[in-house]
Amino acid sequence: MLALAVVLPLAGCATESGSPDTAPSASGSSAVGGGTATAAPEVRAQLRVDGDIRQYLLHRPPAQAADGDGNGDGPKPLLIAFHGRGADAAELRAKTRLERAATARGMLVAFPEGLGRGWGAGAQATKQRPDPALDVRFTEALIKHLVRTERADPDQVYVAGFSNGGSMALRMAAERPALLAGAASVSGQLPTGDAAVEPTGPVPVMVVYGADDPVRPLSGLPSPPPDPEEPILPTRSARDSAAAFAAAGGAGEPVTREEKGYDRTVWRLGKDDAPGGDRRSGGTVQLLVVDDAGHTWPGSTVPPPEGFGPVSKALDATDTILDFLTDPGPGR
Repeated sequence: MLALAVVLPLAGCATESGSPDTAPSASGSSAVGGGTATAAPEVRAQLRVDGDIRQYLLHRPPAQAADGDGNGDGPKPLLIAFHGRGADAAELRAKTRLERAATARGMLVAFPEGLGRGWGAGAQATKQRPDPALDVRFTEALIKHLVRTERADPDQVYVAGFSNGGSMALRMAAERPALLAGAASVSGQLPTGDAAVEPTGPVPVMVVYGADDPVRPLSGLPSPPPDPEEPILPTRSARDSAAAFAAAGGAGEPVTREEKGYDRTVWRLGKDDAPGGDRRSGGTVQLLVVDDAGHTWPGSTVPPPEGFGPVSKALDATDTILDFLTDPGPGR
């Protein structure tokens, strides 16, 4: 079952409800490319999926940014951004400022809320998440809904996330490569063991990881500590996570080079011999290991929680990810 229940503009106190096609009226303005364009307010909306009422924040780009002729009627790229475990959509928005960077690219950004402030990023059923595929279906439904109601371009759908949300983005890329044009994860790895998620086809993927991550180490968590609220899943290393997508995409041997403040490893995806589908031929899988960075979003101005380690200023993860998703070539 899929239906839009309520749409709440964050810019004011009004609420609207109605059919799935109902959307709030536009208000406000934003300067893009030297001009001024009218934009709808950012909204909090609800979507009923599998009997659950799921929440998300939606950022619409100004009309001029969304469509070169200024009428705003053309299809728009869509980014689904998953927050970390124990956080929420507003926290991810503040930490990443993804909606600001997306404005210049004419992109829609949806920040969904996870059930219990987390995501089912692994394939194993648990007491807390007896249906391990629930969030995959929710994401599919949200994408389908935004394609229909917001004119999101089905050929330009991307996912990204932080920590547990990064692992969720990788799960979507692994299990639904034909749905996506690219995926990115910051401080998130592929689950392994009984919860293992295996890439099934070619899709451009970027993994950004702190070299000094004290929460989920670069080398992975093969034997994670128990958590009384929700089990922490075992994970592959960041490199093995990226390499799994490279293998699924028919990539050759990687090339690693040092850049200022981080190392970049690049696998070029095969054009014709990748197994499992052909959503996008070519492109790359990339791993960026950031020096002097912890379990944090590089370039963020929001201080991380105690014990999460430092935030690197050598890399702006937000712009780096959006540049990659919209042009997933070999990198500079």
